[in-house]
Amino acid sequence: MFFFCLGFSSMAQVEIGFQVSPGVSGNRFIADDKYNFTNSNNLRLGVGLIADYFFSQNYAFSTGLLYRSKGGEITYNYSRQVDGSTVTMSGQDNISVQYVEVPLTIKLFTNELAPGTVAYFQAGGSLNTKVGAKVNDKRIIANEKVSKRFNLFEADVVLGGGVEYVLGQSTKVFGGVSYHRGLTNIDNYYKKEEQLNDSNLSIRNSGFSLDVGIKF
Repeated sequence: MFFFCLGFSSMAQVEIGFQVSPGVSGNRFIADDKYNFTNSNNLRLGVGLIADYFFSQNYAFSTGLLYRSKGGEITYNYSRQVDGSTVTMSGQDNISVQYVEVPLTIKLFTNELAPGTVAYFQAGGSLNTKVGAKVNDKRIIANEKVSKRFNLFEADVVLGGGVEYVLGQSTKVFGGVSYHRGLTNIDNYYKKEEQLNDSNLSIRNSGFSLDVGIKF
């Protein structure tokens, strides 16, 4: 990331910074109502480096490398017929999946709202790679049978906004809020025949985060 940023510094103004993103994360369900899926949000944390490449005074391409935890508590209840008998499938899982994220977004900056203060709006997506996972606080990444439960890659939409304040000639602090909406299925467990046996079922991440940091 460091050398990548240096390569662009000669062509555009580059601001590199550090960001911390506490927030709430849960899941969305693309599934029939008969499964009675419900979700509870959990507190999660993201942290990492960001880089804004300005191609004009008010427009920048924003990327970076962040570690972020996602997921919430999932419950379901469903009855089905198996060999002439009614079988009730129910469960409760508190899932936590950790990703390394590469955001790919555009930031639009206003002119000064007050001395040294501008607002920004952010839109785009991120490409994410799973680096770990827990179910009910038990780490599963080392278990060969269940490590494939969660898909390796995820993509999501990122929308946000916030405020930047200039502290010095090249130092800025910022704070904002962002919404992360998963586009891809993350969990294959419930699709299995011994569970809900539905190949169309999809579970996706969703959450809000408070983004604060400093840029140089």
